[in-house]
Amino acid sequence: MLTISLCMIVKNAQSTIERCLDSVQHIVDEINIIDTGSTDRTKTIIQNYTSRIYDIPWSDHFANARNFSFKQATKDYILWLDADDVITKENQYKFSQLKQSLFPSIDAVTMDYYLSLDHDGVVECSKRNVRLVKRASHFQWEGAVHEELKVSGPFYHSDIAITHLPLSRDLYRNICIYEGLLKEGHSLSARDLFFYANELKKHQRYLEAINQYNTFLDHDLGTVDDRIEACLHVGECYRRLHDDKQAQQAILQSFLYDRPKPEACCRMGQFFMEQSKYKEAIYWYSQALQQAPVDTMTIQKWAYSTWIPHLQLSLLYRELRLFENAYQHNSEAQKWKPNHQEIIENEKYLLRQLKS
Repeated sequence: MLTISLCMIVKNAQSTIERCLDSVQHIVDEINIIDTGSTDRTKTIIQNYTSRIYDIPWSDHFANARNFSFKQATKDYILWLDADDVITKENQYKFSQLKQSLFPSIDAVTMDYYLSLDHDGVVECSKRNVRLVKRASHFQWEGAVHEELKVSGPFYHSDIAITHLPLSRDLYRNICIYEGLLKEGHSLSARDLFFYANELKKHQRYLEAINQYNTFLDHDLGTVDDRIEACLHVGECYRRLHDDKQAQQAILQSFLYDRPKPEACCRMGQFFMEQSKYKEAIYWYSQALQQAPVDTMTIQKWAYSTWIPHLQLSLLYRELRLFENAYQHNSEAQKWKPNHQEIIENEKYLLRQLKS
């Protein structure tokens, strides 16, 4: 049976680190924690789980810290987690099964990463990450922010999921790192341009974000999925700036790279719905439902292919007084969001209309 080293970098994680380590301690054979300057009780808590605690100064570079953490590993494979990640009981069992069955020829194992859950615990946003790698392969991390683990060789795509459950976020850390790099004269890679634009958007610096997204798109070097996401983000920025024409053009630009994403279809539907062009809106929301999710390493926003288009279609058919169609779509939306107030109220209204 293979052995696993857990490698983590942490700082001031007293509110989440115990929850994380409780969920993983029984499925790993070694725990390595790299602390980058905690001033709270983080290290005191960690001492209950491992003595392998290493202190390094924070240098505004995530890849450097991750690579240092990997150097401390001594087991066959390396698992990486963040302090606000959790492995559920079900996935702990799957992990234990994987330890017994994984072929030694496998260099890297991917797992689902649940980025956000709704109030009912339903996954809203997810992606696949490489989470477990063979130590002997000496894979390296790259990037100061939104670091990326560069891997190769045989992969195994597991059915294990890791859940991200943050209690708070540092909104300024990433953008400060990027702007520090720019101030020091560093040029940003295509990938960094994309993520820097995302940070600008988060801080409502929409014109600057649009400029960075367009620079990224002009490079023509990013992945197809990142280019599509950049177009969608540009559209959202223009919406925030109340420029619907430019927003719509940005969404249409995303169609140049691949088949339309469900999110893009929903956004097109929204434009027509707001203009009371109901049939055109119905077309686009229906398209969102027909775009089958692709199991890739990119972020999957499940709402845009499930309850959102169904709810909007229900509202559109309601406007056209096609109440049976409206009720059917509302029922489909309710399967995903049983406690959503608008869906509940819409059902009541539609039932009254169907009975009248």
